[in-house]
Amino acid sequence: MSYSQFTLPKVIEDFNLNLVEGVSFLSKLENPIKPSPYIAEFLNKNLQLAIALNTEKARSELIICPLLLAVKEALNNQISLFSGKEFNVEAETGLTGICDFILSRSKEQLFVKAPVPILVKAKKENLKVGLGQCIAEMVAAQKFNQKAKNSISTIYGTVTTGTFWRFLKLEENTVTIDLTEYPLPPIESVFNQLISMVSSC
Repeated sequence: MSYSQFTLPKVIEDFNLNLVEGVSFLSKLENPIKPSPYIAEFLNKNLQLAIALNTEKARSELIICPLLLAVKEALNNQISLFSGKEFNVEAETGLTGICDFILSRSKEQLFVKAPVPILVKAKKENLKVGLGQCIAEMVAAQKFNQKAKNSISTIYGTVTTGTFWRFLKLEENTVTIDLTEYPLPPIESVFNQLISMVSSC
């Protein structure tokens, strides 16, 4: 079994999670950071191509990864970014498999090191389908951090098509899903929310 086998009902039942739906927990951005001009230009140039190709790979390469690299740069490369990384945490409960993107608070780039605050799940179009998978990855990150004795109070997740982003958070055994789909473009809002999530951890 792997992360891809988890539906929303299954992950809630298997890990005895409390589910809170529809609550926005995003922080208000008082002093937003402006993304570098070249990332804005890159996204503007390639957005239509990613939409036309309409595969998870194209959306990941042309929208999601460049945006996450911009987050890493904005935080002075004090975090690490992993793409398509195997993240095997607990085989007996199915918490194994490939994560689309992982952000870690560690600068170590050769392997994933705790704490892991954010998991990003890429989907071609249907965000709802990715919720169970993303939550399973968040539970895995929580266990991974705890085993490393470097746990943090909140794990964030996002399921995204690149052009729409839905955010989740896990605190102890309560998972909150913000049912709002945040659009990109504009770049600034999603970009700053990701920065805020990493920084808060």
